[in-house]
Amino acid sequence: MKVFQDYAYYYNAFYKDKNYKGEVGQVHQLFQKYGINIHSIINYGCGTGKHDMELSLLGYQCEGIDISPEMIEIARTNARESNQNIIYSVADIRNYVPPHKYDAVISLFHVMSYQNTNQDILNAIKSARAALNCGGIFLFDVWYGPGVLTDQPVVRVKEAEDETYKLIRIARPVMHDKRNTVDVHYEVLCIDKRKDNVAMINEIHSMRYFFRPELEMMLEMSGFKLLKNIDCNSLKDTDYYSWTSYFIAKAI
Repeated sequence: MKVFQDYAYYYNAFYKDKNYKGEVGQVHQLFQKYGINIHSIINYGCGTGKHDMELSLLGYQCEGIDISPEMIEIARTNARESNQNIIYSVADIRNYVPPHKYDAVISLFHVMSYQNTNQDILNAIKSARAALNCGGIFLFDVWYGPGVLTDQPVVRVKEAEDETYKLIRIARPVMHDKRNTVDVHYEVLCIDKRKDNVAMINEIHSMRYFFRPELEMMLEMSGFKLLKNIDCNSLKDTDYYSWTSYFIAKAI
């Protein structure tokens, strides 16, 4: 079943109801609070480009990079069909060399938490700094350590469906205390409703949860000053129940 091997397909299916417009509203609000004259943005780990299209509607000039060619192809198609001039490229945020400078770098939907090792996250941060004008803003979100350890991940089941396929995803977490990571073991069943057959895929997504002091140190090592970290849902100060956090840093 070819569609079942296409991660971009079931990514879209499971997250079709994700509130991209609301998240972009938060980004815009944070830019207004912490940034100065932000116009050009590059999105590290842009996925299918939905954040970029919402930002473009607000008047930002957007570009995006992602490691998945399938994601980038969907992003290009989405931008073309909506008549938006957004540039997308296949690239790895850990070794991307930006062709020019931007006013802001964003990295949303926990892309930075996929950087499991110290070297991976440091490389991604350094690449973001190389992409920014002095005074530019780096805004990203991560799984936040205090919240993850207070409310530890559990088994979850999610379903999605369209006219052709029904998808059932079971997520089983395994925590690793010495690495500050959670291996999320996914079992995804794809039911072809036309042919009445089923395929299954198993994936492991390793997610790192971060604490403020370590990220602040890595940001400072890379030429940033950390301005603030806040709860992604409330946009208020984080606490022990904040599962995700935005980090906002300024290029110096």
